[in-house]
Amino acid sequence: MRSNGTIALLLVLLIVLFGGCMGCNAYNGMVEGEELVEQSWANVETQYQRRADLIPNLVSTVRGAADFEQETLQAVTQARAEATSIRLTVDDLEDPARLREFEAAQSRLGGALGRLLAVSENYPQLRATEAFRDLQAQLEGTENRINVARRDYNGSVRRYNTQIRRFPGAIFASMFGFERRTPFEAEAGAEEAPTVDFSS
Repeated sequence: MRSNGTIALLLVLLIVLFGGCMGCNAYNGMVEGEELVEQSWANVETQYQRRADLIPNLVSTVRGAADFEQETLQAVTQARAEATSIRLTVDDLEDPARLREFEAAQSRLGGALGRLLAVSENYPQLRATEAFRDLQAQLEGTENRINVARRDYNGSVRRYNTQIRRFPGAIFASMFGFERRTPFEAEAGAEEAPTVDFSS
């Protein structure tokens, strides 16, 4: 009888030990996934900051062009101020509304920059300056980097969200308070092709 009790106790201890190891492994994996999401988000913010840092130089260069549309320059300056005023914390990544607010401000800045570059086509003396060409190339490169950083962030979020929703990870995620993160989503209307008009 005593050997049956010992065997049962050993089995219980093995099950508890196995469950503890599995729990530790799951917890550590979730921490690693969460850290990767946060690192990916920091990379996104770095690229947005790079763009914001280039804008004052671009505006100064454009302002030097005679009779350039002041309204366009003011729109870019205002959009930059708005985009840089919205700061997200790591905890805000769990809030889809805050992420949409941030992305909307960045999108407005991108639109204002696009209008500035489009209007600059009407100023051949501006387009001929080396400083303007360099800044334009840097902005185009930055926009590409932003897209890559957002794609990487979405990949990190997908991996993390999958990890905390799978069994048995979902049990440990709810026990330890791991929450889903919000990926970047396409803007409303992005599925429609833009209208191109060459009549002017």
